[in-house]
Amino acid sequence: MPKVLIVYASRTGESEKIANLIGEGIRIAGLEANVVKVTDIKKETDLQGYDALIFGSATYHGSMMDKMKTMLFMAEKAGLEGKVGGAFGAFGWSGEAPGRIYETMENIFKMNMVGDPLMLKSPSLGGGIKMAQEYGKKIAAKLAG
Repeated sequence: MPKVLIVYASRTGESEKIANLIGEGIRIAGLEANVVKVTDIKKETDLQGYDALIFGSATYHGSMMDKMKTMLFMAEKAGLEGKVGGAFGAFGWSGEAPGRIYETMENIFKMNMVGDPLMLKSPSLGGGIKMAQEYGKKIAAKLAG
C-alpha cells in the first residue's frame, strides 16, 4: 500500500488541522498517511520510504515558518526527485508560504506535484474541511496513476 508523509509547521494550529484533514482524505482513498510536525523530522532519512510527501506551513510575516525552511534545506539531500508531492498552508492576510513550498518541491526537488498548493484561511471556513480532504484524495489519485 502506498505511504504518504504529511509534514506541517503550525503557529496557531490551523495548518495542523489542515494536515490532518489531508491525511483523512488520503485514508478515505485507501492509502496510508502519516502526519508529523516539522520538528519531528531530524534527518533526511526521516523523509525516505514514502511514495508521496506533502509539506505545509502557516504564512508568518510574509514567509513560511523558519522550521519549515530548515527542513526544506535538509530535504534537498533526501532524494525526492520524481516522488508525488503537494503543499498547503493556513494564512491570515497574504498566504505566500504554500506557494514557496510548492515551487521548492517542484523546481529544486524535481517532484511530481499535484495541481496547485492548497491555501486556506482556516479549515473551518468556506468548505475548508472538504477542500483539504479532496486535496488528500488528489494525492492518492495521482499515486494510483
